[in-house]
Amino acid sequence: MEFALNDTQEMIQQTARRFADQELLPVAAAIDKAGAFPEAQVRKLAALGFLGVAVEERFGGAGLDVLSYAIAMEEVSRGCASTGVIMSVNNSLVCDPIQRYGDDAQRKRWLGPLARGERLGCFALSEPGSGSDAAGMRTTALRDGDAYVVNGTKNWITNGKEADLCVLIVHTDPSERHKGISALVVDRRESPYGIGKVEDKLGIKGSSTTSLVFEDLRVPVANRLGEEGDGFKVAMSTLDGGRIGIAAQALGIARIAFEEALAYSREREAFGKKIGDFGAIREMLADMATEIDAARLLIWQAAVAKDEGQAYGKLSAMAKLYASEMSARVTHKALQIHGGYGYVKEYNAERHVRDARITEIYEGTSEIQRLVIARETQRELAAKA
Repeated sequence: MEFALNDTQEMIQQTARRFADQELLPVAAAIDKAGAFPEAQVRKLAALGFLGVAVEERFGGAGLDVLSYAIAMEEVSRGCASTGVIMSVNNSLVCDPIQRYGDDAQRKRWLGPLARGERLGCFALSEPGSGSDAAGMRTTALRDGDAYVVNGTKNWITNGKEADLCVLIVHTDPSERHKGISALVVDRRESPYGIGKVEDKLGIKGSSTTSLVFEDLRVPVANRLGEEGDGFKVAMSTLDGGRIGIAAQALGIARIAFEEALAYSREREAFGKKIGDFGAIREMLADMATEIDAARLLIWQAAVAKDEGQAYGKLSAMAKLYASEMSARVTHKALQIHGGYGYVKEYNAERHVRDARITEIYEGTSEIQRLVIARETQRELAAKA
């Protein structure tokens, strides 16, 4: 297996790292404190091509591979977790399904503006009464001539307040459960849906999380991705790819927590020496470094599998499961190394703990990842029998 990055991937890594150092790290704490959408930083992400990393150049994107996207996501999330998830949703949950399932007219209409930051997207699957049970959704889109009439409410929508383009998963035939689900692109400029409650969250506070409200909203049939009944496939495959981005986000959060804990251990003194010289602290730092590198390899493996057209659902679930739980462990240890200072907002350690926690929940909880991994492992064993 080849572990070396090519010249383009190294350039992406260096560019994203420089952007994080110069544009994100200095303002990340302020973004968190204000709970403010990082508008200026998102515009600069777009200028770098990071809002449409894998979008084909002919549709206005950067035309890079998924591994480049994962590399950029790690670096951006190291700088600011809120900015990282905004980038992840636009790339993984909006551009990717439009590129994969849209027709050329849809791709030309939406992908360029999304990649250039002229539009911002969101993805709407979860509802107040259905999260992991996607087939249990109640939002409907019933055909009426050349339009669908949409009714229902979606919950936990990242970018919900700022986005003006929504990949919406709905029931076009509620009697068929997952076989009656379809995917629509709702352009808020032509079909103005409502924005509900903006959640007050534990972490990633610079990224809005809202509900979306649809009341007799007419959406053109021409905005459907694929055929009627394809929506469950669209949603699940989109989440498979999205998990690579969230795994990379979790990795970036862990990295900055580790880097700051390492620096603190070299400065803080106790009992007449640097705390980094104590065996207990060294063991914690060694475990943190090992887990960070292990997570990166899982993420890169999943990204390369997607790039090469291989089955990657199990690999992305493994990457997301391990990276998110790793991030929780690493940020916890980073706070512990800071001692009492880690618990106060003067230092960043407590923010990293808060930001890491959501990565175990959105785009499929850890419990769902384990179900996916077990199911795919059983299928592989059955195929070999």
